[in-house]
Amino acid sequence: MVQIFVRDNNVEQALKALKKKMQREGTFREMKRRKFYEKPSEKKARQKAEAVRRARKLIRKRLQREGAL
Repeated sequence: MVQIFVRDNNVEQALKALKKKMQREGTFREMKRRKFYEKPSEKKARQKAEAVRRARKLIRKRLQREGAL
């Protein structure tokens, strides 16, 4: 659960911090995804694509760390 404290009645800054935390946690992406029903076949395809994306990112980071890029 996300918790933000408002200091010195500075609501603008607290709202900005809340949005930043929610963005980092993926809450906005999750809300957008749950707006409509997702068929099981679409869900499986999306999860597979996300896994491929994560794997490619991991490989890219490893290569960069080793100095190949």
